[in-house]
Amino acid sequence: MTTPSDSIQALRQLDTQSHLHAYTNAQAHAEMGPLVVVRGHGVEVEDDQGRRYIEGMSGLWCASLGFSHPRLAEAGAQALRTLPYYHTFNHRSNPAVAQLAARLLALAPVPMARAFFANSGSEANDSAVKMVWYHFNATGQPGKKKIIARQRGYHGVTVASASLTGLPGNHTDFDLPLPRMLHVDCPHHWRNALPGESEEAFATRLADQLDARIQAEGPDTVAAFIAEPVMGAGGVVVPPATYFDKIQAVLQKHGVLLIADEVICGFGRTGSMWGSQTFGLRPDILTCAKALSSGYVPISAVMVNERIHASLVANSGRLGTFGHGYTYSGHPVACAVALETLQVYEDERILERVAALSPRFLAALHQLGERAVVGEVRGVGLIGALELVAERGGKTAFPPAAKAGPRLAQLALDEGLVVRAMGDTLALCPPLIITEAELDELFARLGRAFDRFEAEAPALRS
Repeated sequence: MTTPSDSIQALRQLDTQSHLHAYTNAQAHAEMGPLVVVRGHGVEVEDDQGRRYIEGMSGLWCASLGFSHPRLAEAGAQALRTLPYYHTFNHRSNPAVAQLAARLLALAPVPMARAFFANSGSEANDSAVKMVWYHFNATGQPGKKKIIARQRGYHGVTVASASLTGLPGNHTDFDLPLPRMLHVDCPHHWRNALPGESEEAFATRLADQLDARIQAEGPDTVAAFIAEPVMGAGGVVVPPATYFDKIQAVLQKHGVLLIADEVICGFGRTGSMWGSQTFGLRPDILTCAKALSSGYVPISAVMVNERIHASLVANSGRLGTFGHGYTYSGHPVACAVALETLQVYEDERILERVAALSPRFLAALHQLGERAVVGEVRGVGLIGALELVAERGGKTAFPPAAKAGPRLAQLALDEGLVVRAMGDTLALCPPLIITEAELDELFARLGRAFDRFEAEAPALRS
């Protein structure tokens, strides 16, 4: 007779033998096997052993309304019963995609003309790149093709978006980045500023570097600059004061478009509907995903302003089509869930919840920042990070072989908390529906993990 434990073991073996995991050491996975998550409710998920965890990362920065929200489940079920699939090619549409496009344009941080839909943040950013190239070809500037991104920026893993991503692991042995994709310095003041350099002076220096880079490349060859308002997978890097004002002045000077990658920051994470509003970005193109559906179904969007839209319209008229799109662009089920997600944000006053909880969240982060192994605390709204250091008051990292960040993340998991280690930076991005009591419990568990980590730290330093 097969017992539940036999079934669990069989499932893990099936996964190990059949499934190539994303962002996983495939060699180590063959020995370790998976953590199998079987259900979720509210801010918690449960594994196949019945152990429950506070999901301190909202999955992958996306489950903003937590797990198993009944309104989103019902919206998806109703859509599946009504129109389970249709496409948006060749003038076709469906009610949900039309309504969602209008709703997004109404929410946009600056006036936008149209919304285009894809399935992931990676696809959205790839689409944005193609639209930029299409726009400059359409407007008689075919030499403007280079896209500038930032070191440690994260924009996805498809070929163009991975090229924009400024992380070595996304380039090594993938033969990336592609030509035309350039990178400038990361705006991390604590790590990259000169001794005694203020945030404002650091921002000025980075803007001057960008100006010099554009001039060196030739302004007639540089098409766009892409940036996350807060850099997510690069370590939750919050921009220094005046940074985006100064960067945008440089872009305007040289006729370079701004793409705001709101895949993580959009829909309330930073305390505003958009990170662009929190930090004063005025994008020509905005990409979003993740919290657009609270991660319940794959969907992303690209919004473009009227200038870009007009060129797309004129060029598609000349060519006979706008030759870009996906089988699932504007999928009626995904759009229905996204529409309900946006309505829940309004009905449950999610922005007000973030504003109320953020001081408690940031205070708890800074309290952990007093630990000897924490070098810097970064955060805004309900997203934050703790960067580990080997010595109190310094910036020296633990030896790479120690894998200090992953070790602390594992200790947190042992305490019933899911966090994410990005190198030796530990990130937190809890569901926006988290309560004060749940937030306190999250930090209590993280505190116990830190206690255990500090006991191990002497061995990790050697």
